[in-house]
Amino acid sequence: MLMKKLILPLLLFAALSAHAAENPVLTIEGGRVQGVLADDHPEVFVYRGIPYAAPPIRENRWKAPQPVQPWKGVKICDTFGRPSYQAIQYTGGYYTEWGYGKEAAFSEDCLYLNVWTKAPGKADKNLPVALWIHGGGYREGFGSEPEFDGQEWGAKDVVLVTINYRLGVFGFLTHPLLAEENPHHVSGNYGILDQIEALKWIKKNIAQFGGDPDNVTIFGQSAGGGSVRTLCESPLARGLFHKAIIMSAQGLSIPDANGNMVGGRYSGGTVEEAGAKAKEMFDWAGLTDLQKMRAASTETVFALNHLYWQIKDGGKQPASPMAAMFRGVPFMPMVDGYVSEKSFDDATRQGTLADVPYMIGFTLNDMGNMAPNIVEFCKVRAEKGGKAWAYEFARPLPDDGSHPEVTQRLKGAFHSSDLWFVFKSLKHCWRPWTKGDWDLSEKMLTAWTNFAKYSDPNGPKGGAWKPCSEKNPKFMVFKLNDKDAEASTFGAPERAK
Repeated sequence: MLMKKLILPLLLFAALSAHAAENPVLTIEGGRVQGVLADDHPEVFVYRGIPYAAPPIRENRWKAPQPVQPWKGVKICDTFGRPSYQAIQYTGGYYTEWGYGKEAAFSEDCLYLNVWTKAPGKADKNLPVALWIHGGGYREGFGSEPEFDGQEWGAKDVVLVTINYRLGVFGFLTHPLLAEENPHHVSGNYGILDQIEALKWIKKNIAQFGGDPDNVTIFGQSAGGGSVRTLCESPLARGLFHKAIIMSAQGLSIPDANGNMVGGRYSGGTVEEAGAKAKEMFDWAGLTDLQKMRAASTETVFALNHLYWQIKDGGKQPASPMAAMFRGVPFMPMVDGYVSEKSFDDATRQGTLADVPYMIGFTLNDMGNMAPNIVEFCKVRAEKGGKAWAYEFARPLPDDGSHPEVTQRLKGAFHSSDLWFVFKSLKHCWRPWTKGDWDLSEKMLTAWTNFAKYSDPNGPKGGAWKPCSEKNPKFMVFKLNDKDAEASTFGAPERAK
């Protein structure tokens, strides 16, 4: 009996010790961290809210990201970091779709990332790594949105990293005074510098999470896809990633019947033009020097663009949500000669784009017909000796009528609808998914993670999905049945057989 009393506690202690060994304390830049188990995959750990740079506030506002501030003790990473300061977008339907409401308060202090992995503490595991960059018009969004739940990626033996980065006026303000103080004589693109800093963090720290810093895929959708385009052109990001996926962010501009170039990303003009607009706006508010600009409250700085240009326009309302988004100062990536040396179009055609494998695609009812421009990108990449796989997501999302507030914007295979499938995060959505949806999601998740692992969405042995080129201008179409792909009103691309 005495022996049993001694053995049982020892066995319990051994079991607890073994479990603890599966979730080691990791030493990374800034201090020590420990993750928590994912909800559905007990073999996957998630690390939420790891700071990857110092808070970009006060004297760090509108500067390149600064070194992370060390912390004491072990940081238990069970809470997502704060998203960049932004408006609460209750209009347009996207908050209804994604079920926001549990995120942390918006803040300028937003430079946090999250990691999902099967192999914490196993530096020799060398799992492929993927960095997700969220969209939102460079003005909204965050890396912890429910559709970006990364545990299914972790379960597929990919270390997934999602990030928050500076948005809007805090992430993309150009201003002559900021350029004057900058050692490179540029301003703006702070949100892109944040993304580059996250890639540098991966290079230095991801081995601690079982990831291979020499096998990194960057991917993003909408403005996140636009960010991927910028990173693929930027000399500052060269060598920090090895594959790229561009989702719903256009391809290359092509001439129309009148010779006008159409189909590329929106351009905000030159940095000089944007800087002049910004100076006019800040001078109107009495923020006439950098000390005043950095001392102004978050709320004041955030509200300026809307207030000033509405007053200047005599209270006239923008003609569309897109017009409202780009009203006044263009808060978006711009060619500045340092972070970005040339446009994505020019870099692709001149052969200076990052020479990595690409996946690129869009949804059936996306923001216009991107197919011709995507084919053009794939054609040029093939001419330069590169590979690019093209896709179209053509599954109209099911709707049982239980959400009457859902607008036309959220009907069909709308812009962003593929996100549920790429992350296999359907459980977070109210829609009446079918078994076919879950199967389609598994198919897409496998293709995306195969690309991260093998530089080929088919897997290590190749398969039916061939790279798109002038000789093979075909897209892989993700759908449940043929009817899904018949609803196109703008001429869908030729489909892979």
